[in-house]
Amino acid sequence: MRRTTHRRAVRASIMMGVSLLAVGFAGAGADAAPDPAPTDRQLADYIAAGLKQAGPIADSGSACTSGSGAGSGNGSGNCYGGSGSSSGSSGGYSTDTQGYGPSMTSWLAAFGYGLAHPDATPPGANDWNCTPTAEHPRPVILVHGTWMNAFNGFAFMGQPIKDAGFCTFTLNYGRSNLIEGGGLGSVLPGTMGTGYIQDSAKQLSAFVDRVLAATGAPQVDIVAHSQGGAMAGWYTKFEGGAGKVHKLVTFGATHHGTSLDGIGALGRAVNNFGIDILGFVEMFVGHAGIQQTIGSDFVDKLNANGDTVPGIEYTVVGTRYDEVTNPYDLTFLKAGPGAQVTDITLQDGCEQDVSDHLTMMYSPRALSIALRALDPAKFPDLQCTFNPWLLGGGGSL
Repeated sequence: MRRTTHRRAVRASIMMGVSLLAVGFAGAGADAAPDPAPTDRQLADYIAAGLKQAGPIADSGSACTSGSGAGSGNGSGNCYGGSGSSSGSSGGYSTDTQGYGPSMTSWLAAFGYGLAHPDATPPGANDWNCTPTAEHPRPVILVHGTWMNAFNGFAFMGQPIKDAGFCTFTLNYGRSNLIEGGGLGSVLPGTMGTGYIQDSAKQLSAFVDRVLAATGAPQVDIVAHSQGGAMAGWYTKFEGGAGKVHKLVTFGATHHGTSLDGIGALGRAVNNFGIDILGFVEMFVGHAGIQQTIGSDFVDKLNANGDTVPGIEYTVVGTRYDEVTNPYDLTFLKAGPGAQVTDITLQDGCEQDVSDHLTMMYSPRALSIALRALDPAKFPDLQCTFNPWLLGGGGSL
């Protein structure tokens, strides 16, 4: 019996790592009803009700060393996360993209290309000679998610946003390795966004400053996916980004954490009784994966004083078929003083779009939502097409 239970625990941990790799094989099929995940909700409510006061998180005694700096990034060398994990030290850095990859309509194809060409620039991005116009005075920063990179995050959206008249820029952030706690996925050349999210926010801050200096613009708009949305939120709250961001458009962002199919929330609950089981799980998913679980120190601090920052216009998009950020409505935000929030479920008014966490970035409807958020007067209409789950197809197979 004990061996069976242990095997199940190990298997569950491995599955969580696979789900964060974001190939989506653990999710529901395109024709399947979305999972309401009542157990996840109960765990989230349990933690929110004060479980974190039940006992200290176990301290594994792991050391934190300074991160390496490269490209446009910098390693802060601070200890973050509070998970009690022993899977690695703080670290990670960001880099500029190099060369251009092709426009792609399929997420699966783009993901593969990004693994083979980890530094490729998505079409339309990083023209450092681009001058913002009076019609579109703010550059747009494209921010990828966990275990992704700039190319496979925006191989579909990058060029259309550029063609719409925006100067667009992007970076590869959160590059780390197993020693730095990046998790199993970080051994692949194209998987980024694995370092501590606070370090990644510092990297985003430095990049935004470069873009502002290059373009002469006073502010930027941000279009972000998954971790990129939560990380951009941290940047606006704690890294001086509040006055530099006008619009924040997020897709499947882990603003309030994720259950990671319930395993992450369960692990967090056990950890808060002083038993460090997340250390084992973190070997698979990395620092950033653990930080995005419901009830993590990162998520709690991110939202401690409200969801939003005054002066920022938020457009927050979730999909009912999201198998990574789940329950999917945890992505939505509540407007605080001086902020404007538009929460959108991708399927409202377009049930045939069955995009999941990753393929939503290859959805014509999602693209039209981004364009409308950036310029509602010029792009008022939303598209509605079938977009296949898992593969993605830019509206076709």
